Amino acid sequence: MLVGVCDFPGSYAFPPAGYGGIERWLWAVAVGARAAGADVHLLGPGWLTDLEHDWVRKPVRLEDISTESLAERELRDTGYDLLVVGHEYPSFPAWTRTWNELDCDVATFQHSPVFQHTATAFDGQRSRLYCYSPEMIERYAEHQPIPDLAVHLGLNEEEPPATAGTDLVWLGRIDEEKAPHIAVRAAQILGRRIRIVGPVFDEAYVRRHERLFSADHVKWIGELGGPAKTTAIADASVFVYTYARTYVEAGAAVFGESLRAGTPMAALTWREGTCAHAALCDETGAVAVVDPREEDETAARRLADAIEQAESLDHQRVQAIGMQRFDPARHFQAMSARSC
Repeated sequence: MLVGVCDFPGSYAFPPAGYGGIERWLWAVAVGARAAGADVHLLGPGWLTDLEHDWVRKPVRLEDISTESLAERELRDTGYDLLVVGHEYPSFPAWTRTWNELDCDVATFQHSPVFQHTATAFDGQRSRLYCYSPEMIERYAEHQPIPDLAVHLGLNEEEPPATAGTDLVWLGRIDEEKAPHIAVRAAQILGRRIRIVGPVFDEAYVRRHERLFSADHVKWIGELGGPAKTTAIADASVFVYTYARTYVEAGAAVFGESLRAGTPMAALTWREGTCAHAALCDETGAVAVVDPREEDETAARRLADAIEQAESLDHQRVQAIGMQRFDPARHFQAMSARSC
């Protein structure tokens, strides 16, 4: 099988060293496809040039190719079986025009809870959309989505053998939507230290919760990438996951990152059928479902209970399950097969 993994015109490099959603997923698909025995071409100029010694890299984007041009003929003659792309592309007329000339499948994963696709973007066979959770499946039901857990990989983020860590960790972008202040309060209730890893996206949000964020039990780490990021997760006793009441998580990378590192998760959710429910089980974490009408203090106390429950789990068992559940080769094999 010949697979083309198309870059995405965003701000992150391919493969990313720390953050990024679609970018980390596309790199995981490329790695997974190769591990599953497929031949892989990296399409688009966004891929790092130093990959060329080990990967076939073609710096061309389908939306930039003219009809009946030499570039179009060369792309068609290459004989791709599958293109894997960011979720916008199948709804982008310039991209789909070229793709329709190639006689190959296309697959993508929904990384946004709000992006609106064209009515004809997916048929469930030749063009396939994958979604992480029951919540996301319901939101995109008209496009015949296929359920699967997204796998994300960064550059040089291989996981060490699992060990029982010490402090709690929260990782992500720091803003109102991700609501890390609830994780900080839950840690305070338990008398535990918590490390906050990630870039500040909203200074006003941090100021609103300054009393919590400046407490002695909070350690600000900042944005990490590569081995330092993996170590920050692996060294924790529990990964604490939060988000705001109105936010819909399309498919957070942190579930796979934490479980593959052997760190159990305590997740706060405001409804059933979320990504946390899809990713976790009794052997890998604990999920606190809180009525969104409840106050933050109630949510923090419920989350604290989940942290205590998750802390009793075996880190080696968590890692074994995480490596299987979030295996790049398994993920690619699931995506490369047409639905029935």
